[in-house]
Amino acid sequence: MSVKYRFVLVLLSLALGACTALPSPRERQDHADNLAAARQWQKGTLTAAPFTLRTYEPVTPRQGDTLAVYIEGDGLAWLNPSQPSADPTPVSPLLLQLALAQREGKAAYLARPCQYAEPGAAYCAQRYWTDGRFAPEVIDAMDRALDQLKARQEARTLVLVGYSGGGAVAALLAARRSDVVRLVTIAGNLDHRAWTSYHRLTPLDASLNPADQAQRLAAISQIHWIGGRDTVMPAELARRWPAALLGLRQENLKLVPEASHGQGWPDPRQTPEFPLGPRSNGKPLP
Repeated sequence: MSVKYRFVLVLLSLALGACTALPSPRERQDHADNLAAARQWQKGTLTAAPFTLRTYEPVTPRQGDTLAVYIEGDGLAWLNPSQPSADPTPVSPLLLQLALAQREGKAAYLARPCQYAEPGAAYCAQRYWTDGRFAPEVIDAMDRALDQLKARQEARTLVLVGYSGGGAVAALLAARRSDVVRLVTIAGNLDHRAWTSYHRLTPLDASLNPADQAQRLAAISQIHWIGGRDTVMPAELARRWPAALLGLRQENLKLVPEASHGQGWPDPRQTPEFPLGPRSNGKPLP
C-alpha cells in the first residue's frame, strides 16, 4: 500500500475533526451511549456472522412502514500515514447524530464491523477497517443485519443513509435488496475505482464497487449530498457520477458549499430536507 494512499485514508478517518488527546475506545463508546441516552435511544447488538454489530434504536417504538437505517462512516481507521488504528470506533459519530435528529418515523443506527466491538474480538482483523472495508463478507453481514432491524421494527421498506465509506456500503446493500425505496449518501463514494484513480492511489481490488451495480441502482430514488470544501470526496469527482451510473441525474446531487468531508453539514432541525430529502406531512418522500 502506498504512503499516499495511507495518508488519504488518515484524512478520511480523521476528517471529523482533529483532537489533541485521542479518546480511548471506551471513551468513544461512552460518548455514543450518552448521545443516544439523551434522546431516549438504546444501544443493542446484532449477530451477523462473522461479526457482532452495534446498533442504536429508539426506546419507544415509532409508527410507519419505512425504516431509515443510518450506516456509519469509516471511523478511526488510521492513526497516522503508516499505522492503522487498533479500534475503528468513530471519535465523532456523524451518522448517529443524524439518526438521533430524526424525530418522526422509524429509524436505526448501524455501525460498521469492529466499531464499538469488545476488546480483542476474534472477528476484528484490521483488513475490515482498512483494505477490506467493502469486502463481500462485510456486505453480506450488513445485509443480514438489515433483515434483523427490519423485522425488529416491523418495517416493510427501507431508506438507507450512508456517510463516507458507509455510503458505499449503503449503495451495495441497496443494489441487492428489493425493499429499499431511497438511497441517501453524505460525502459517499459510489465508485472507489474512480476515487483511487483521481487521487492516484492504490486500487481497492479486494472491495466490491457500487459502480458495478449501476443497473440495479438505477430504479432506486437517490440523493447524494456533496461538500463544496470536501477534499476527500471532492465535488469535481462526484459530478462525474451521472455519466457513469445509470439512473443518476444532476438533480440527485445536492451541493452543500460550506461542508468539508466531516464538518459543515446542515442541522436537520434547521434544514428538514437534510439528509432524507423532500418531506410530506413529516415523512420522507420515496
